[in-house]
Amino acid sequence: MKNYKLEIAFLLTVIFVSIAGFWKLFTGGNSNPSGIHYLHLITSLLWLLLLLVQLVNIERKSFSLHRELGLAIFIMAPLIVATVALLSVHSAEKAMMTGEADRLIVQNVMVTLELGLVILLAFGLRKNRKLHGAFLLSSALMFLVIALFFSLLSFVPQFKIEGPETFYRFGTAAATAGCVVAVIGAAFFFKNMRCGWPWLLVGSVFFVNEIINLLIRKSNGIQPLTQFVGSINQSAMFIATFIGFFALLSIAWQLGKSNRAALDTRSRQDGR
Repeated sequence: MKNYKLEIAFLLTVIFVSIAGFWKLFTGGNSNPSGIHYLHLITSLLWLLLLLVQLVNIERKSFSLHRELGLAIFIMAPLIVATVALLSVHSAEKAMMTGEADRLIVQNVMVTLELGLVILLAFGLRKNRKLHGAFLLSSALMFLVIALFFSLLSFVPQFKIEGPETFYRFGTAAATAGCVVAVIGAAFFFKNMRCGWPWLLVGSVFFVNEIINLLIRKSNGIQPLTQFVGSINQSAMFIATFIGFFALLSIAWQLGKSNRAALDTRSRQDGR
């Protein structure tokens, strides 16, 4: 029986760091979380817990329960992607109100798209169970990089911002979190190089997004992008993203189902 202790420890770590990372954002002296922040925190933890429970079911060979709980993906996946999209719009709108550009606009928008793509690939390619699992588990890296970033800013003295002269630590904390996540992604890739490439792919998204951010910043596009995203109606964004992603997930599910059926038919024919 395959041992998933390392993957389980990884997910538990992500959950712990997520709680720590958002702790001061919700309980700090200057904290002022909105309903959107609570929704984001709850859906993120539910997603990570779903991954953890499914992994435990696989290790215990509770495959029927794994399949039954897997249907929750049709609610949880559109919900988590829609919530991340909603938070991106909310962040941009807040920046717009101050007349400034949203420093995290590129990361926010790109992570929304990348998270959706990773989940779609997980179910479009689910005939390969190891690849399917690698895509789903590696999605936790996207939550880890954000949570670790806030944890460093909140709890590590070398990263705490104590005034304008230390504002550079914002970027240092982000780069450090990105490096840690990239190393973790590489470690899981080398653990299973044949089917572990999704870990390497997801582990590198922070740096890919930073390159995109630099290119947009160089062309003075951060402010226009902030204004565009911030002008989107939040309710409409949430509903449209939820429905749209539900439809895409259904298509990916059917494609995976068709590919699986074709593979089974080919196997039966070869066995004759």
